Amino acid sequence: MNLHAHSRLLLASLLLTFAAGIAGCRKQTTEETKELAYVAAPQVMLRDRVATVYNKVATAKNGEKLVVLEHQKRFVKVRTERNEEGWVEQRYLAEANVYADAQRLANVNVSGPSQGKASARNDTNLHTEPGRDADHLYLLKETEKVDVLARATTEKPGTKVTPNPVDQDAKGKNPKAKAPAPAMEDWRLVRDAEGHVGWVLARMIDLDAPMEVAQYAEGQRIVGYYVLNQVQDGDKRVPQYMLALSEAKDGLPYDYNQVRVFTWNPRRNHYETAYREHNLEGELPIRIGTEDLGKEGKLPVFVLRVQGEDEKIIERKYKLNGVMVRRVLAPGEEAPVSHVRTAGKKRRRRR
Repeated sequence: MNLHAHSRLLLASLLLTFAAGIAGCRKQTTEETKELAYVAAPQVMLRDRVATVYNKVATAKNGEKLVVLEHQKRFVKVRTERNEEGWVEQRYLAEANVYADAQRLANVNVSGPSQGKASARNDTNLHTEPGRDADHLYLLKETEKVDVLARATTEKPGTKVTPNPVDQDAKGKNPKAKAPAPAMEDWRLVRDAEGHVGWVLARMIDLDAPMEVAQYAEGQRIVGYYVLNQVQDGDKRVPQYMLALSEAKDGLPYDYNQVRVFTWNPRRNHYETAYREHNLEGELPIRIGTEDLGKEGKLPVFVLRVQGEDEKIIERKYKLNGVMVRRVLAPGEEAPVSHVRTAGKKRRRRR
């Protein structure tokens, strides 16, 4: 091969390599800029055409990513990650920004402390914000277990507030009368077994607080339940609990206003109230753990976030030593003793 032929061959090879590189860049750019959508229903069916009569092409499950190929009225042509193509109703899909919001919520709450396990009463959506009109992507199935993380309250949509006629003058006006408060509803932030996080109506889930202690709620709503530790009773280990409770209604300005600690009495084979504190204006989350307290050794502790005298949220730490619950004081802090009730004192009141 002469020099000219060799040069032409080398040039052709370089041009082919350059063209392939350009094509690869174009392909990558095209894939990155394609419109994406996510399945926001339990399952969707892909059809071969938008018509009354059609064939089923494939199915896609909740949360699955789809590439949008074409829009047509109420339908979208999509491609799955398995390269299946078909038409889907637009109302069953969530846009990429909804997916991003759901991922952001999950990342922020990936290690958020659980306030107790709960079960879904029915199939329900995980919303990206508390509110019926908020976007949603993932779905909880009936009886599915979740960790409860937080609480929020919002105005209930579709409710009309009618002023009390007594507070109105003859013309139906009274500038001094206070406007009636709108109806409110509670929401819970939950995390499922796959790490998806979202807001659900509080009445759509049931906290799985153990009946052995839940029966002592005395008509109060259980906001959270926590295992402080376990004690030995013969050949079994028995958990000891703390409950956070509130009035049984939505829209309260605090998450809980009472906590109760239940310890196990092996001689009587039942739970007893070791500690009870009222008149709190508490905010979730409540944190549970253990701490080395010097001469007392490692003890179970729990930390409450409550409103202080200046209406700011402060933290209060408590320890459980045997059946006694006491505050773990910060330097210069004095514990109020009026709310402390031990199991022994409760038994004396019952006699």
